[in-house]
Amino acid sequence: MNTTDLAERLAADGKLTKAQAREAVDTLLGAVREALVLGHEVNLPGFGKFKVQDKPARTGRNPATGAAIEIAASKKVAFSAAKALKDAVAG
Repeated sequence: MNTTDLAERLAADGKLTKAQAREAVDTLLGAVREALVLGHEVNLPGFGKFKVQDKPARTGRNPATGAAIEIAASKKVAFSAAKALKDAVAG
């Protein structure tokens, strides 16, 4: 499922036009993105949590040559599924 599919589903279930549904999806995703950029956690009860995690700098290996390389520190977005979502997926 992609954002277009999600907007179409919202339009059908929410009695919105496709344009209104697409705007709602874009607004939601923009709000989540903005919160994560600011370093905030996004908690959606029953669905899960999105949060930013710091990855420290580390030494890695170039797979082609085996030479040691420095991998810079970075940030990543992590998602933790809520128990309700895990249970629904497990069936």
